[in-house]
Amino acid sequence: MSFYADSEAPIVQLSAKPHFDALTAKAYAHYMSKASHWGSRAVLRSVSPESNSIYDVILGIHSKLGSPDTQETYTEKLKDVFTPEKTLWYLEYASQFLSNLGNYKLFGDKKFIPKLPHSEFDKLALFVFSEDSELLAKYKSISNAIYSTDKPLLGWPEKNQVSAYYPESASILEDEVVDVNSALMSKGIMPENTRVEKVSPTDFIVHVASAEATNKTGYYPDTITTSKGAKIEFKFGDHAPEFIQIVENLKKARDSASNDTQRKMLDNYIESFATGSMNAHKESQKQWVKDLKPAVETNIGFIETYRDPSGVRGEWEGLVAMVNHERTAKFSSLVENATTLIKYLPWDKLYEKDTFTPPDFTSLEVLTFAGSGIPAGINIPNYDDVRLNVGFKNVSLGNVLSANPKKPKKQEVITFLEEGLQELFRKWRDDAFEVQVGLHELLGHGTGKLLQETSPGVFNFDKEGHPEIVNYYKPSQTWGSLFGLTSGSFEECRAELVALYLILKKPLEVLPIFGINDAQEQDDVMYIATVLMCRAGLLALEFWDPESKKWGQPHMQARFGIFKTLFKAGVASLKYTDNETFSDLLMVVDKLKLTTAGVEALGDFLLNLHVFKATGNVIEGVAYYTDITEVTPEFSRFRDVVLAKKLPRRQLIQGNTFLGENGEFFVKEYEETEVGMIQSFADREI
Repeated sequence: MSFYADSEAPIVQLSAKPHFDALTAKAYAHYMSKASHWGSRAVLRSVSPESNSIYDVILGIHSKLGSPDTQETYTEKLKDVFTPEKTLWYLEYASQFLSNLGNYKLFGDKKFIPKLPHSEFDKLALFVFSEDSELLAKYKSISNAIYSTDKPLLGWPEKNQVSAYYPESASILEDEVVDVNSALMSKGIMPENTRVEKVSPTDFIVHVASAEATNKTGYYPDTITTSKGAKIEFKFGDHAPEFIQIVENLKKARDSASNDTQRKMLDNYIESFATGSMNAHKESQKQWVKDLKPAVETNIGFIETYRDPSGVRGEWEGLVAMVNHERTAKFSSLVENATTLIKYLPWDKLYEKDTFTPPDFTSLEVLTFAGSGIPAGINIPNYDDVRLNVGFKNVSLGNVLSANPKKPKKQEVITFLEEGLQELFRKWRDDAFEVQVGLHELLGHGTGKLLQETSPGVFNFDKEGHPEIVNYYKPSQTWGSLFGLTSGSFEECRAELVALYLILKKPLEVLPIFGINDAQEQDDVMYIATVLMCRAGLLALEFWDPESKKWGQPHMQARFGIFKTLFKAGVASLKYTDNETFSDLLMVVDKLKLTTAGVEALGDFLLNLHVFKATGNVIEGVAYYTDITEVTPEFSRFRDVVLAKKLPRRQLIQGNTFLGENGEFFVKEYEETEVGMIQSFADREI
């Protein structure tokens, strides 16, 4: 297994300059961007124990060398230490590290290390930090950790994996974490902004992210005793230096807010990040949902819980983006048709919201996305009660969808597809993906009802009229708390299924919304959407670890499950003549079966997932999903060729905003190179 950082990865400037330049609310966007980026240290500290220091070393090297602006300048500065090839190896590692905000890949949670030999990195550090004993000591303290592959994946420490959500806790056990989580939830404490330290088998410290170092809110008790008798204490001020800056920048953004709703949202953000109150964050999301069609769309906080092995602790994200009005028109039309499209989904109205509240759905041009990676679309907030009682928003990140390098390092190769399909795939993949993302976010994540006993003896469904419903959510249970680590992938799979199911079942209703009206073009998009999903499912084998049997990426587990389902239905197949290495492996989709066997298989899969989720049937639901996404020998034999042909993921460089000497705000963008990536982070001063 190779752990080396990617070579020749596509590096793309995520350009939003024209949209920023057209803004009147530049100050608001600027300070929200600053607040978002100040949370990057929280991401680093939640990945691995060494990530925060690696970040300092990379930016320290850049600064000590005088902030070189090109690879050639780096090579010249290091000519007495390295060959140009070794300089490139270092730069490729540094760029990938910054792109992922840590030394584990966002997609796959797998460790990566420099191709530059350990002894050569030592030589670099001695050369650059010869007059900076503090940075040299910091490098020496982590140099072995940079290169160690003893813990190849993020996950549970007891399984020889690593998670900095549990700092200084190499001996912490899954059962202990579950016990702590249960105790927190029993007191109504949301764990998204926490990390857990094991002091002893009977003593734990819950670290709360906050600017304040003491408990300034009634949200937290002094201590909690778990069901197993362990004592939990709370310690405030995790990431305090950065959260102080977050709060200060949010206060400045408040001065430039456009309306009272934004000001209320920011007041809640400020309270949450100052004190650590997740109740305040929940209140911020209620205001955020009500802030319809803002010129600058923002969302900030500990949002997604994919990387916590227990599935409840969030990773910091900060979004700042501007509306793309042309693309938004498509999504507005999709929202208008949502009620009709929901009726085509394969479940009874019992399992659907009583009333579908049309959300705000916009296409955005991302200025800032602080986090370990940038998605193509977002459906938030993740608080189930806010989604049900207040609403939610969908955003499609348009410049992420369309981001491609201006000067590709090499010609693109589309693996595992027949040569005759390559041109059609290139022509329609962006359109097919846009339709998939739109449906995924709006009708995937936006549909469904959790059947719940909202208080003792009170239900949000007709329990007496439906005696067959024996599973439902108890008053203190939520989707995430009940389904735990499985919930993320399970829900992504359900959303992906909703999208592909509607594309194939109701193309005449769905595709014209996106401007695809010609019958032949509709056939092509249906076909390529299916090919795109099945190919992604095959490529997903990269993110499955054969030793631990662990999926390292929830979206890819979901896509594999869909591919496997269509494979079993005879819609997708694999062709090869090389029975040893499968070097000529091709993925084939039968166009004639899309609207028959394809729709039937997808509908059955979707219905099962949806009902399991709606009823809180965790035992049968997890067993069903685990079985359908199991990588059996029939498929695991192809993993080596998938790895052999894998292509590096693109890396997105974000611009930075500044306040000029003339009092005007402006955005700076960077060259699409590894050095451009490093400079973009150096300019953030976080």
